[in-house]
Amino acid sequence: MEFDWLDAPFNLRETTPKEIEESFEDPFSLRIMPEGMKTTEPRYFNLGKSVLGRGLFSIFWTDGKKYRVIFSRDMTTEESAFYERMNADNLY
Repeated sequence: MEFDWLDAPFNLRETTPKEIEESFEDPFSLRIMPEGMKTTEPRYFNLGKSVLGRGLFSIFWTDGKKYRVIFSRDMTTEESAFYERMNADNLY
């Protein structure tokens, strides 16, 4: 998985590229394409956890080779609950 971090449109000091990449490598991460996206470059959501357990919500696009993260932040309580619920459902 290769990431493009040039001119990231958000603060990379609050959420580091390493943490974001780890959240994508999380074996339980959820990648979702929101409904109603009508752009030439569809955006996706990623919910995943870093190695230290920090839950991150990211918006990204990909061309199949490179990933470009447009926005990333900590998961909200609702997003974290959704992540946990979806992974609990998939374990059984």
